[in-house]
Amino acid sequence: MDISHLRQEYTQAGLSRDNLKTSPFDQFELWFKQAQHAQLAEPNAMSLATVSASGMPSLRTVLLKYFDQSGFVFFTNYSSNKARDITSNPHVAIMFPWVALERQVVIQGKAEKISTAESLRYFTSRPHGSQLGAWVSQQSSVITGRKVLELKLEEMKRKFREGKVPLPDFWGGYRVVPENIEFWQGRPNRLHDRFQYTRLSAEKGCDWQVDRLSP
Repeated sequence: MDISHLRQEYTQAGLSRDNLKTSPFDQFELWFKQAQHAQLAEPNAMSLATVSASGMPSLRTVLLKYFDQSGFVFFTNYSSNKARDITSNPHVAIMFPWVALERQVVIQGKAEKISTAESLRYFTSRPHGSQLGAWVSQQSSVITGRKVLELKLEEMKRKFREGKVPLPDFWGGYRVVPENIEFWQGRPNRLHDRFQYTRLSAEKGCDWQVDRLSP
């Protein structure tokens, strides 16, 4: 199937050094709010790339749950493939593909577990069904069919029918602490605007170097 004829000019906006925020987190917040305002489907959906101990790359979509000057946080099962990859190699990349706005944000950095208290704070805010789901799914393990999940869910409903659902000890959050953050804005003739923030030190609140990259 030849799809080489599919082509679109990117004309919605431009990006210049003068209108970039000093902090990449402030710039990300601005773009994220604009993605929300544009009513994009799941603007917090991000592609997460990891590499296994054997060097095999993996990619999947996860949901950003919050971010601040420390980094970008998502949640998962600590026995999942992504968690095993992170244990052996904490270097990861995440990407927000805001195609409808002709934009993407690419972040490279290290993933680190957040505290149990922080994970608990988020877990208690989840809907009851999602809390049970965390107990049901042994993420990435092989199962014989969906019936296995349905039976396990019924078991968890009975087990936790009284009182609150506790935080599983195998479930929690990771924070991606960025080393580089690139903001990409599509432009005509494939001459896109790309600006990369590079962290100059490991300290919180450090300065960032900003460079324009060739498209």
